[in-house]
Amino acid sequence: MNDPASFTLRGLYAITDGPRADLLEVCAAALDGGAAMMQYRDKTADHARRLQEVHALQALCARHRVPLIVNDDVELAAAIGAAGVHLGEDDAAFETARARLGADAIIGVSCYDSLERARRFAAAGADYLAFGAFFDSSTKPLARHATTQLLHDAKALRLPLVAIGGITTDNARSLIDAGADAVAVISALFGARDVRAAARRFAELFESPRS
Repeated sequence: MNDPASFTLRGLYAITDGPRADLLEVCAAALDGGAAMMQYRDKTADHARRLQEVHALQALCARHRVPLIVNDDVELAAAIGAAGVHLGEDDAAFETARARLGADAIIGVSCYDSLERARRFAAAGADYLAFGAFFDSSTKPLARHATTQLLHDAKALRLPLVAIGGITTDNARSLIDAGADAVAVISALFGARDVRAAARRFAELFESPRS
């Protein structure tokens, strides 16, 4: 099991909304604006393009000293030496991902609205736990919803907690105050007219102490 103190996370967790022609440009803007972690999320089957993009994104994140996480594709993460992988309910088994990527990889797990799932993966050695959706999400309109009480309860697991689902700069504060160490954002970041400015506004929410 990983040491819970070995990985820290606080701030904006930027999740890409590819495929898009300007992927590297908007990711660079998000990093310039203060994103603390980046996730490459592309559900298409275009392996060649995805491999090319994630290679370039890995180099970009390395220059900013920000971890790059690959959504659900353990082999893609391994191929480019990404910092880790994020696993959902229907993705690769946690044990398989850990064996393939190694003890130092960052492996995050979607826990949705389940504290029991969070407890199970915390015990298995997950590096962070993601909960949501907290608000209506255009990315996953049918996602089940989580409550802020879940964040309060999950603090006892002593792992970074990530909130996701319909998060904007207007509603993120309530999640941070409830215990979220990071907010994972797709649409409100990469759908913004000025991605850098949007990232900066999210990052600034973490510069003041919790209420």
